[in-house]
Amino acid sequence: MVVDYFLALQSPYTYMGHARFEALAAKYGATVNYKPTEMPKVFAVSGGVPVKQRAPQRQAYRFQELRRWSEHLGLPMNLEPKFFPVQEGEAAKVVIAAIQRGEHPGKLIGACLRAVWAEERNLADPATIRALASENGYDADALIAAAAEPAVQAAYDANTAEAIERQVFGVPTYAFGTELYWGQDRLEFVERRLQQG
Repeated sequence: MVVDYFLALQSPYTYMGHARFEALAAKYGATVNYKPTEMPKVFAVSGGVPVKQRAPQRQAYRFQELRRWSEHLGLPMNLEPKFFPVQEGEAAKVVIAAIQRGEHPGKLIGACLRAVWAEERNLADPATIRALASENGYDADALIAAAAEPAVQAAYDANTAEAIERQVFGVPTYAFGTELYWGQDRLEFVERRLQQG
């Protein structure tokens, strides 16, 4: 069972779903292809709009939903984090570098998401990225060096192009071939799909 996991490191919904999805993948022995994706490019072709450009009523409802879900899941969440939106490209490339080095990226992804939504840390700051890698057991120097390689940028671009080609329009999206599940609130259906084998 293979799941393609399209994600963004500053997405509150990826944050709320990440640990639960990781647990499901482990429970059912699924292989996960982690695909950090440059969402502004996806939004540009799929009708998505950055948060600050959305209608006031949509922005207000988003706060209600984030609060409800964070309380429901027992996850700490700052609804208006200091460093959001944030340029996440360098952090995403460090995650991709970990993947290309054969390391499991789940802990690093979770740390980046918590940094934005629970810890008020700047994901665009190289020192923060280095600290997050080190704190979670990764070789920060090796990952940061690897992240500068052209192959990493190429993979980031390829993830984004693949997301567009496969009609992904938001994150997290969990994909089983052509079958897409968008949003952490679809994890019940993801589990049903994993149960089918």
